[in-house]
Amino acid sequence: MEGKSQFICGVVEGFYGRPWSMDQRKVLFEWMQRWGLNTYLYGPKDDLKHRLLWREVYSPEEEGQLRTLIVEAQSRGLSFVYALSPGQDIVFSSACDLTLLKRKLKQVSDLGCQAFAILFDDIDHSMCQADSEAFSSFAHAQVTIANEIYRFLGEPPVFLFCPTEYCGSLCSPSVSKSPYLQTVGEDLLPNISVIWTGSKVISRKLSVDCLAEVESVLQRRPLIWDNLHANDYDSRRLFLGPFKGREPQLRGHLRGLLLNPNCEFEANYIPLHTLGCWYRAGEEERKDEEYDYCADRALSVALHDWMDELNQPLQPGRQSKQPEQRSSAPAARSKTPDRADRPPHGRGSSAVAKPLPVFPLNPGSPPSSPAKGEKQGHPGEENKQPDPPPPIPSGGGSRQKAQGRGLCGGKGLLSESQVRLLVGLHYLPHEHGPSAQKLLQDLTWLKTHCHLVCANGKKAPPQKVDEWRGRASRFLSLCEDVAELHCSVVGGVNRAVLYDLYPYVWDLRNTALVAKAFVCWLDGRVLGDSSALGSWRNCFHWCGTTTGADLLGVESEPWVFKGGVSGEVQMLLPIGSSTELFTHPPPLFPTSRLYNVRPYHGKDKVELYRIVRQLHIRTQGGMDCSVAHPDVIGDRCLGACLALCPEYSFILEDELGACGCVLGVLDVRSFIKRCQATWMPAMRDKYPPRAGASLPYAQNLLQLMEEDQGEYPDSLLYHFPSQLRLDALPELVDISVSRTLLTALLAALKANGSQGVFCEVQPTDRQRLEFLTKMGFLEILRGEARSREGVVLGRLL
Repeated sequence: MEGKSQFICGVVEGFYGRPWSMDQRKVLFEWMQRWGLNTYLYGPKDDLKHRLLWREVYSPEEEGQLRTLIVEAQSRGLSFVYALSPGQDIVFSSACDLTLLKRKLKQVSDLGCQAFAILFDDIDHSMCQADSEAFSSFAHAQVTIANEIYRFLGEPPVFLFCPTEYCGSLCSPSVSKSPYLQTVGEDLLPNISVIWTGSKVISRKLSVDCLAEVESVLQRRPLIWDNLHANDYDSRRLFLGPFKGREPQLRGHLRGLLLNPNCEFEANYIPLHTLGCWYRAGEEERKDEEYDYCADRALSVALHDWMDELNQPLQPGRQSKQPEQRSSAPAARSKTPDRADRPPHGRGSSAVAKPLPVFPLNPGSPPSSPAKGEKQGHPGEENKQPDPPPPIPSGGGSRQKAQGRGLCGGKGLLSESQVRLLVGLHYLPHEHGPSAQKLLQDLTWLKTHCHLVCANGKKAPPQKVDEWRGRASRFLSLCEDVAELHCSVVGGVNRAVLYDLYPYVWDLRNTALVAKAFVCWLDGRVLGDSSALGSWRNCFHWCGTTTGADLLGVESEPWVFKGGVSGEVQMLLPIGSSTELFTHPPPLFPTSRLYNVRPYHGKDKVELYRIVRQLHIRTQGGMDCSVAHPDVIGDRCLGACLALCPEYSFILEDELGACGCVLGVLDVRSFIKRCQATWMPAMRDKYPPRAGASLPYAQNLLQLMEEDQGEYPDSLLYHFPSQLRLDALPELVDISVSRTLLTALLAALKANGSQGVFCEVQPTDRQRLEFLTKMGFLEILRGEARSREGVVLGRLL
């Protein structure tokens, strides 16, 4: 940095969550030098000695690491700004606290740091009694400390001050009339720069008028702490889009701009690349050369460069290959403070814990053991017939099998179209990319016009039906692309990218699986107004009549609506308000298998019977009681549902075939009557009593079926009119796909009016009970329906 007038532009590591590693920061400095940025601010919220334990000095080992980081930044031509956040518990009038503050900053200064920041963001405005007696206002107390520290450090060329009112929405009563900001503007020494985030904590745009207003109050040009790409307030959101909404002409009203990016280091390539382009555009303008910053053009250039980065064989965390070269930031050894101590949102945004999955170092997918890894194969697969085509393409299953595809991700390279899809699905907090817009628009249209293909409504004109199915086909194709993107990320050569991006592509993959299965189910299965339990029209408020994009608006903060694209797709489903169905930790071992969830077809019956027979053999210790009657297990467990209400059955399949199923009954009362009238007589004919038969299980089948169709108390069926059964092979690596399968059924049941569902579990079937308990949204209520069994209940309100 040369002098006090140079425009500050760079990166602030100021988010809540696990700080970046030393190796990642070194890569960051290399990027910044390459793209012309000039400043790095060190202020990770979860470095205990930055915020919670700010009074403690760094140990000799930590000093060495911090010195190395400062020297590395300076060798790249970057200004290293050290930030301290003492505001949570500092006593402004305490001479002891002032001495400790000076000691801490003097230690960092002695390490070679020449630029500093003191931050008072995300803290309570109240003062203790001693401070109230010593200072006329909260702002006066902060300004006094900042001025004192600035002088103590020898009036460094870069000294930043972050006020507690750091954006327009936090100012009381307004920016121009805020007594707090007026005190800061009048009393803070003129060469101290004031940090500002814009009209909001996360500002969609920065305008000249708003900046001119705050500049007038502060009596200096503000420095923007830009949270455009910050994602620490929502564990399901990631922002890969370009730097946008800040015209280069704003530079004349700013001291500088520092971008506070994604917590995940590898997610910041495009944001920082385009920030560098924005900064250089401003430099060209100052030289009176024609150069206009275009976010879309900058994105294309950055995306092209990122392609080379994505297909490099980089190790997780950008760790050095030599163990002795590995190092971590001082904060990396610190434990994360309790999230309850943090504000609900702020300049670092929010305090939402990010999932931190642990992946195997081997770039291959999961372990090879059948108990912990993927299936080695399904018995009888060589005789399996392909699925018949549904009314609209069912997605992942039949089409991809017809192509004879194997495990995905073999090449280990991401295509340009996949990277564009990845960016478009994780774009910006106030704006979706093209692929996300198309996904949401098509799903909204299909939901709104589902009456065209309902099961019992008026017959729609053929051209309208064709239009619906054409839009559905396009939607399903995009969902398949999302699934293939997921497996390509998992199977890619860049493990650093996998570690950082996997939880997000995995979450969106699961949401897309549910949405795709639901759209397939809508064609010919959704009921009209004549449903006894309700109607699709009455279910519209369950599906969310307002999308997240509408909720956000220009004037709202992004955390108003959680989940990003995944959350908006979720809200368009009948069970969209059941957030717990869609939020669960990613699997320990990522798998690159392609999964598909789809409605049941008649030819699936043989495969499903084989699955439940296989599961029964395992629970019975290897005894196969179905040799003489191969259908005996399937008929008891699945037969009635598949025969009487197949429209509420869904299949889970991978590349090897069906590996799970979930069967539902919409109205248990009417189902039991139908069973007694039609199903049980058919079973009596199929399994007639035989004297001296060698298979007592088959002989007792009718008695067991009769017990299965016993009476349920009205108190149960009033709140939980529907029933389900879930079966999945235990070799599944990613248990979340079973949860996704279950969610697809629940969406179908609720779309046709159900408000609750139950699942019976035999007391001896601990494996099934534990599996259903893991679903997270179910409440275990043993013995409520019948004392000899457990009943798992789930509300769909």
